[in-house]
Amino acid sequence: MSEKYFAFKVTIPILLGYLAIGCAFGLIVQTAAYPWYTVLFTSILIFAGAAQYALAGMFVTGASFLDVAIAVFLINSRHLVYGLSVLDKFKGTMPYTPYLIFGLTDETFGVLSTVQIPPECDRAKTYFYITLFDHSYWILGGLIGFFLGSLIPFDFAGVDFALTSLFVVLLVEQWKHCNDKAPFAIAAICSIIAIVVVGSKNMLIVSFLLSLVGLLLLRRVRR
Repeated sequence: MSEKYFAFKVTIPILLGYLAIGCAFGLIVQTAAYPWYTVLFTSILIFAGAAQYALAGMFVTGASFLDVAIAVFLINSRHLVYGLSVLDKFKGTMPYTPYLIFGLTDETFGVLSTVQIPPECDRAKTYFYITLFDHSYWILGGLIGFFLGSLIPFDFAGVDFALTSLFVVLLVEQWKHCNDKAPFAIAAICSIIAIVVVGSKNMLIVSFLLSLVGLLLLRRVRR
């Protein structure tokens, strides 16, 4: 089995999810009267779904560069948390390592953290193709959404729920492949606490930080 075929097979759920939410992003850009290459270049150079959604709105309101930089940093700060967990996986992956770091989205992380690479496949190349395919799906979805929005009236209400559905699929895969269920329980409890304390709109970073503390305490107790 080639690295390309295996990478495509394990990223099919992300293909379906990215086409849907990428279309929604393309439609937002189109309705804001920006040219099609705005979708292309932001998707190639930024490749951060939630941050790109925020950028589209900030462009419309004329936000300053500093406002944009702070917003993108806060939205993507979650990558600092789970990026640490793939340091060992990315060892020995040169010359692909810089691109793997750049393309580490939530969904790609979900696949990389659970995928079992066949012995005949090169690990570094497989990681590279998984990341490249996911990146391509997002670009394709954005362009499809933009051109569909410019050609025909299209109701995208509820399309953003595709991202939540995709997270659920990846969570189920992680649950099936992980023997230790304690981290899942810690994450669930910390998420509930964050929602109660700061509300659903601001709970993401708080829940990540609480989960990190909880996992460190669990590790210490077990040792």
